[in-house]
Amino acid sequence: MIRKNIPNALTCANLLCGCIGVVEVFHNNVLLSCLLIGIALVFDFFDGFVARLLGVSSPIGRDLDSLADMVTFGLLPAVIVFQLLMQSIPDLFGIWKAYPAFMIAIFSAIRLAKFNNDPRQSDTFIGVPTPANAMLIASLPLILHFYGDEWKWLIVNTTNLWILTAVMSFLLVAEIPLLALKFKSFGWKGNEMRFSLILVSLTLLFLLKILAIPVIILFYILLSLLNNLIAKK
Repeated sequence: MIRKNIPNALTCANLLCGCIGVVEVFHNNVLLSCLLIGIALVFDFFDGFVARLLGVSSPIGRDLDSLADMVTFGLLPAVIVFQLLMQSIPDLFGIWKAYPAFMIAIFSAIRLAKFNNDPRQSDTFIGVPTPANAMLIASLPLILHFYGDEWKWLIVNTTNLWILTAVMSFLLVAEIPLLALKFKSFGWKGNEMRFSLILVSLTLLFLLKILAIPVIILFYILLSLLNNLIAKK
């Protein structure tokens, strides 16, 4: 019985990170919320890995995973963008300008519902995965913290944040096949794109640190598009 619920316990740990993260954003501890997204990503990876390893995958576990992801990788990133928009709005009465941030939560919910009911997404993703979107958004406060005014003009900008929200909301549900890091074998043949993504990502992280995260997400999308073109040929 305990063995069967280990993956679900990891999923619940992911959910707990999301719940605490939302609270911390409204207590102006945005950096802690970004760290919690990073911790939740580890739990999110290992819940599925452990379920497959132990042979205890279940429909309940799949649904629980999506519900946890909705909070941690859907609502929490939306709240972070909301807080960034509030920083960019000089007039307190212009709070309505920050509400578009919650489009991220709405489209994350649509993306997760599609994932649970789309048989095409066993080996690939259709649309940007919510964890990737959350990583991108979590990197913004971290960039502000480590690089300060050098990037503040670009990130704490109402128009730019609206554009980011619109673009990422679209990409969450776009009918674009994207690579999934699901290895059926660990040989190079058949996994060229996956290994390329991992190697380039590690190199970028070493060279650019936190600044690498938005670049990695962009590279991931472009590499997936290239993979689609090769597959068609």
